Amino acid sequence: MLPVQENMEILGNSTSKFLTFLLTGIPGLEFAHAWVSIPFCCLYATALCGNSMILFVIITQQSLHEPMCYFLSMLAAADLGLTVSTMSTTLGILWFDACEISLHMCIIQMFFLHGFTFTESGVLLAMAFDCYVAICDPLRYTTILTNYRIIQMGLLMVIRTVVLIVPLLLLLKPLNFCGGNALSHSYCYHPDVIKLACSDTRANSICGLIDLILTTGVDTPCIVLSYILIIHSVLSISSPQERRKVFSTCVSHIGAVSIFYIPMISLSFVHRYGRSAPKVVHSMMADMYLLFPPVLNPIIYSVKTKQIRKAILSLLMK
Repeated sequence: MLPVQENMEILGNSTSKFLTFLLTGIPGLEFAHAWVSIPFCCLYATALCGNSMILFVIITQQSLHEPMCYFLSMLAAADLGLTVSTMSTTLGILWFDACEISLHMCIIQMFFLHGFTFTESGVLLAMAFDCYVAICDPLRYTTILTNYRIIQMGLLMVIRTVVLIVPLLLLLKPLNFCGGNALSHSYCYHPDVIKLACSDTRANSICGLIDLILTTGVDTPCIVLSYILIIHSVLSISSPQERRKVFSTCVSHIGAVSIFYIPMISLSFVHRYGRSAPKVVHSMMADMYLLFPPVLNPIIYSVKTKQIRKAILSLLMK
């Protein structure tokens, strides 16, 4: 009897390790996936072209080799990573109805998806610090934001991401998935995956909460604090025209912060408190969360940042 039980345990463990999940497209619109793929393709093409162009002009134009543009290039790289990490599974579902994904591929996708999300949050914090120094302490701007310090900040973002993501994903390996295997989105999202586990997921939830606190929980208050100090500094300027001019330098960053955090917070609320909401709401919120920042960030910075706009126009004219 014991050998039979041992064999069943081994079989159960191997099944959990090689489990196949089912990704979800747009619930209720499965018959129209080919048509739905058209706007998705347009959005992905916009995100890829826009962020690639910003990266290219910053790398090739010597006049753009300054702290603000370095941080913008990091933001564009993170947006490209987010786009590429989900594009294959989303379009695979819409074009070929390829809904299956193995646990190992799911973990790899989560590494890049959550990793680039954490990185983007760190880049937005660094850009808020750049705005703060430029407005509140402009005379020391060049001595504070040196190339060496910017490299250090970039390395800290990468190290923080790896240190937080790797334990989170390693904790998925021992889990047993014995219930349903249908995910709510067209990509693997950590809270969505652990819902399907029939093992104890307290360690996974605690690790996920710690990661959230050490990324969004730290970055968001710091960004808010930087803007409180910026507003205080701007209000001390007597000339209304000068106030508008100074504050306009932060408009692009405010837009980038809004389109990153609002969909992310909305998706978190839907996952935790909106379980009775229609599945199509979950799906659309998840797609907005990952598609809006990569699509809109290049547009915002191209329109509102004069140097970037000039560089892109000169590139297109050539």
